[in-house]
Amino acid sequence: MSDRMRRVNSVLREAIAEQVEELKDPRLGFVTITSVDTAPNLRRAVVYYGVIGSDEQVAETPAALEAAAPRISAIIGSQVRLKYTPTLTFTKDESLESSARITSLLREVSEEPDIEA
Repeated sequence: MSDRMRRVNSVLREAIAEQVEELKDPRLGFVTITSVDTAPNLRRAVVYYGVIGSDEQVAETPAALEAAAPRISAIIGSQVRLKYTPTLTFTKDESLESSARITSLLREVSEEPDIEA
């Protein structure tokens, strides 16, 4: 990935995170924007997020984010100077759950008493 695309992704991540933070949708849990992957032609961007909340909020967050995507994209277009304003697609970042699971397993292993043969 080029330095230019890294900067574009970083700027978009910060701007999208600001807009998501301001959303007042009760379906949303606590959403964290983890990264953005923008297509080289700047037409599309995949926004990766993590969410914490009730089971209902976790289940409804994707729909709430997709519903807010056009509004967020319009605001981003006015804030960030790019040739094109990318169409946003939100995808849950599965790496957060994986790392939490690994941490949990490591904690369990470290708490087990040592068994000597």
